[in-house]
Amino acid sequence: MSARSDSLSFPITLRHEHRLLFTRDVFAPGNDALATLLTPREPGGTARAMVFFDAGLAAAFPDLAARMARWFEARPDRVRLEAAPVSVPGGEPVKNDFRQLERVWAAINDAKLCRHSFVIAIGGGAVLDLVGLGAATAHRGIPLVRLPTTSLSQADGGLGVKNGVNLFTKKNWLGSFAVPHAVVNDLSFLDGLPPRDRRAGLIEAVKVALIRDAKFYDFIAARVGALAKFEREPYEAVIRESARQHMEHIALGGDPFERGSARPLDFGHWAAHKLEQLSDFRVSHGEAVAVGMAIDLIYARRVGLLPEAIAEKILGVVQGLGFELFAPVRQIRRATGPQDMLDGLEEFREHMGGRLTIPMIRAPGDRLDVHEMDGPTVKAAFEELRERYG
Repeated sequence: MSARSDSLSFPITLRHEHRLLFTRDVFAPGNDALATLLTPREPGGTARAMVFFDAGLAAAFPDLAARMARWFEARPDRVRLEAAPVSVPGGEPVKNDFRQLERVWAAINDAKLCRHSFVIAIGGGAVLDLVGLGAATAHRGIPLVRLPTTSLSQADGGLGVKNGVNLFTKKNWLGSFAVPHAVVNDLSFLDGLPPRDRRAGLIEAVKVALIRDAKFYDFIAARVGALAKFEREPYEAVIRESARQHMEHIALGGDPFERGSARPLDFGHWAAHKLEQLSDFRVSHGEAVAVGMAIDLIYARRVGLLPEAIAEKILGVVQGLGFELFAPVRQIRRATGPQDMLDGLEEFREHMGGRLTIPMIRAPGDRLDVHEMDGPTVKAAFEELRERYG
């Protein structure tokens, strides 16, 4: 009897709504913005939730945990807080500590949350990544509501569908894709940030403008002085538009879960991720993106993709916003030898799979993908930045 093979195939179609809500003072007594999102899965029920929040918020908002508790207590018929809000250390180092992920899982388990419950994550990108991974893997997925509190996470990092922690000294090696139940950008959180953190979101706005929208880039370039001083109207306008641009690309760009080899939103990021690692994460993500973009802009100029005048103007905008254009790095040794910036290219390719795909620009709003980068020219670009700005 001859061997026989059968194949069955059925389409699975899921509809996701990627929602972003802007508000101010989300836990003010009369603000019901969050309550409108925490709806019970079954009619007549009460939504159950727990909150994880960035410990760094205590400096600017010392009464935050108490305000959250009072907000929930005032709405017992709509949502029930199943445990006291849990404080989580903020900053990139938390993603290198697997015990913190285990803490999130333990807290969710102790609160007896289920797939009909909600996990609310409040904080910067690292806390959102960590708690988001905990929620995505507990019971194979508990709905997550993100409240980004940094300019970087409100403008970019907190808006996507990715969660992750670092492992094997690689950024976001362990993670998941999961569309959050909703994202809430409470702009009042930005008022409590130190200048370094208020500035960080602006670089992601420049990035998304350069690869998607020349008019948005021109808007930023025309207001560099005001943005550098964080004047509320232009500053919040840039954060809002950056958020909209990022979400539009994720939802409508055709590859929300990054099944392909390209990551258009990661202009400057292959180098940024490596810079963070080579600086022991003393260089923040936003600062690393500024340097990573500068490397790619100089590289594009050197290989003839980008006219010198345009490259210099963009570098001037980034510097005018208050960013350093060079970051000192250290050498990390492994069994295979010392690492340097160029290792970031292979790690970037490995993280995505497929062939190397690096987003570049020919002009603001005119993006292209390149699949090879000349190592000596990359190093020359880095050395040029060292000589000019180091």
